[in-house]
Amino acid sequence: MILDRPALRRLFFLGALATRGVTLGVRGIALDGEGRVFLVRHTYLSGWHLPGGGVERGETAEEAMVREFREEGEIRTEGPLRLLGLFHNNAGSALDHVALYAAPAFTVLRPKAPDREIAESGFFPADAPPEGTSRGTLARLREFREGLSPALRW
Repeated sequence: MILDRPALRRLFFLGALATRGVTLGVRGIALDGEGRVFLVRHTYLSGWHLPGGGVERGETAEEAMVREFREEGEIRTEGPLRLLGLFHNNAGSALDHVALYAAPAFTVLRPKAPDREIAESGFFPADAPPEGTSRGTLARLREFREGLSPALRW
């Protein structure tokens, strides 16, 4: 049986619900000195997204984002992250929430090689991300660039 991406996404969230109940994820904005934002394309989701993932047992949301920047982008953050907002993400489940952070300072340790989770990644103009960038990512980038109040829903 072959599952399409939407079916895989639903299975992922059902598995998370079975083990976690309410889910908390993180996403992060890392802008380089040229105003480009780091985005990833996952192997299991379509489109381009801000890096991020689930908060694991025993870690804070900020610790999770630091870990995700390193895992998904070979990005080492420097100093505290800035919390931009907490969003309800009903695209996956009615119990999913996402904390959005910005990395004011960071170092790219090396280019991120594709792996089982990340098919492709890179820095793109924040005002002109690649075609296929997710709706939520586009909205968060617009809010960040224009200094708008964050929406309540991802």
